[in-house]
Amino acid sequence: MNSLFQPYVLNNGVEIKNRLVVAPMTHYGSNPDGTLSQEERTFLAERATDFGLFISAATLVSPEGKAFPGQPYAFDESHLPSLRETANLIHSQGAKAILQIHHGGNLAVAELLDSGETVAPSATDKSRELTSEEVEALVHAYAKAADLAIQAGFDGVEIHGANNYLIQQFVSAETNRRQDQWGGSLENRLRFPLAIVDAVVAVKTRHQRADFIVGYRFSPEEPYEHGITMVDTFALIDALTEKPLQYLHVSLWDFYKKVRRGGDTARTRMAQIHERIAGKLPLIGVGNLLSGEQIRGALNSGWAEFIAVGKAVLINPNLATLLKNKQDDLIETTIDPERADHYGLPDNLWQQQLKGLAYLPPLKGVDWKPVDI
Repeated sequence: MNSLFQPYVLNNGVEIKNRLVVAPMTHYGSNPDGTLSQEERTFLAERATDFGLFISAATLVSPEGKAFPGQPYAFDESHLPSLRETANLIHSQGAKAILQIHHGGNLAVAELLDSGETVAPSATDKSRELTSEEVEALVHAYAKAADLAIQAGFDGVEIHGANNYLIQQFVSAETNRRQDQWGGSLENRLRFPLAIVDAVVAVKTRHQRADFIVGYRFSPEEPYEHGITMVDTFALIDALTEKPLQYLHVSLWDFYKKVRRGGDTARTRMAQIHERIAGKLPLIGVGNLLSGEQIRGALNSGWAEFIAVGKAVLINPNLATLLKNKQDDLIETTIDPERADHYGLPDNLWQQQLKGLAYLPPLKGVDWKPVDI
């Protein structure tokens, strides 16, 4: 049996004290200007204890990419005080602080943008196509966010290449129909994420911060006709494992979901992704793991070196401590709508929670199942 509380040393020599990760969670809690709010302070103050890594909510790298209200920002020096405070709040609880850096692309919300104009790899009914020069500028925007993360004292960044946002939009033939160097062939469609990785790594090199952690999160499949398949994902993994990254992080709604296309459909995505990585980098696995038994079982599957939890952390602010003390019987698996004060969620997130939405934890007394993607 593998222990959740066994340390792991990354390839840059940094030791992570255990295998538990707080997954990046959209909390709708930042101020309208992307700075840290009091609701966020409450949310962060009680959730990192006894975790190895805490990955922040998706943090915006460029104004036109804002995908939800209450999103934190990292594209200007004016954001440094809030970023520093966020890193310090996580560090005060003993976890490594990772800033997830993000752009919504065609999932940005026009009503939240000063320009009112969203952008994408290729034009859609609501977004215009990025010029080649704008694509280059966005690569630099991710690098700028990494630079701010280093200045703010974060231990690393996670490049958000998942969940149908901008980077994934470049990888997918469904959303990237460009005919320049940024689109067309799979090699060209992978150019944008790999350019971002190179730019972020260059920032840590410039700062002489070999200890700075750089991770990459990806979604392995899409349901669309021309969407990402496991063939595409294997190619992405092959390219990423040649880069000086510290980890890969797969985004899944179900840890045990089987492959849809481009791999062995009789076996899980997690197993085949882990095999493809072949020990070159550690993998963070995730996917609707709510109970102590489920979390421990996921690690014992051998398909991931780290286990990330999101819904379970929303339900149990002290989740890692309960796991550490082997108090699995005290871990709750549903949100009680009558106990709002217990969870410390920002008000906007709590209102979303009360609707029983599938991407949030199960609501007590409500029939619930995770989204199938």
